[in-house]
Amino acid sequence: MTPVTMSAAGQKQFDVAVVIPTVLRPTLARAVRSVFRQDLHGRIQLLIGIDQREADGDCLDALARECPEHVGLTILDLGYSTSYRHGGVYPNQFGGALRTILSYAANSKRVAYLDDDDWWARDHLSGLLSAIEGKEWAFSYRWLVDRETGWPICRDEWDSVGPGRGINQQRYGGFVSPSTLLLDKEACHFVLPYWSLCAFPDGSGEDRLVFRALQKHAAWAASGRYSCYYAMPHDGHRQKH
Repeated sequence: MTPVTMSAAGQKQFDVAVVIPTVLRPTLARAVRSVFRQDLHGRIQLLIGIDQREADGDCLDALARECPEHVGLTILDLGYSTSYRHGGVYPNQFGGALRTILSYAANSKRVAYLDDDDWWARDHLSGLLSAIEGKEWAFSYRWLVDRETGWPICRDEWDSVGPGRGINQQRYGGFVSPSTLLLDKEACHFVLPYWSLCAFPDGSGEDRLVFRALQKHAAWAASGRYSCYYAMPHDGHRQKH
């Protein structure tokens, strides 16, 4: 684990940490820059974990040079994947144990998550930190965005809409997308291992397991802001719901 922009000041706890597992897709730069541009008046730790390289790491060097002073950038490259599909131990095929490892490694009580093909509005973290005060976890709402063009399609008002709502209400008790989440990791300590597991035979569904575990923590809040942009493939546009 390499701290890129941290000095001895890195030992001081950050106001919030952001975890991004990646295979170094080209969209990573957009995701990271959306963290750099947050309007939060505080210190952010950004932890990037590399699962399997689909490209070289040149973009990481460029992003490290852009990193603002208030952001501590830490990059974890184990040199191998922890996911089943690449010969690792953990069944989550999208990053193996990386989200779990980086969540525990984060030097902050508050941990947010961002997929490497999603991105945030400038007020995403500030909104979540306001919402989580006195709570154990919080989430924002999101825009559905066309993956190829980057244009917003519409607000997601039926899928990632929180506990007891939406199209997943009966099957899962609702749903919250990983890229919209902020956790108090002390309160949610035993939720974190679920990031490494899967709910479905194809190695996906860790987000469903995490959400099910979070429902046992009744102290939650929504930021009320549509501050996350979820990149949606074209085949998703044709889903019945």
